[in-house]
Amino acid sequence: MTPHARRMAVALSSAMVLAGCDSSLPPPPAGSKLTAETIATNEALEKNQFKGTLAGKPIHLLVNNCKVYKVDPGEGENVQWTLVLEGDFYPLPTQCIRESLTAGKGFVTAFIGRQAMGAGGCCTGQPEYRSSDGLNWKPH
Repeated sequence: MTPHARRMAVALSSAMVLAGCDSSLPPPPAGSKLTAETIATNEALEKNQFKGTLAGKPIHLLVNNCKVYKVDPGEGENVQWTLVLEGDFYPLPTQCIRESLTAGKGFVTAFIGRQAMGAGGCCTGQPEYRSSDGLNWKPH
């Protein structure tokens, strides 16, 4: 294998490992009746949640790992998440460095600041989105 081919193979395998990083929630403790989503919702910072009325309907939104989810009641004390905003596609691995939900008059603004791995500053793609119903989002 030539030195150039070896460097390419190392770079490709490194990119595959980074892209394969699992950003899912940690599993709940053994014996817990609560789901990982429920635990994460209960532990979420206030700035990462919106509970209010949009478009005349009550809604609970949560931002976690730079993705916005609609939170609905589940079985028992549990909740279920539905992904409503993921942000722009970026071809390289990223990490979430800043996130929040901010209420306005009749709307909510999501800030999902992802940074390319190994890069500085913020942010990849469009970091700020606005929604008047919590389900449909537009860049702001």
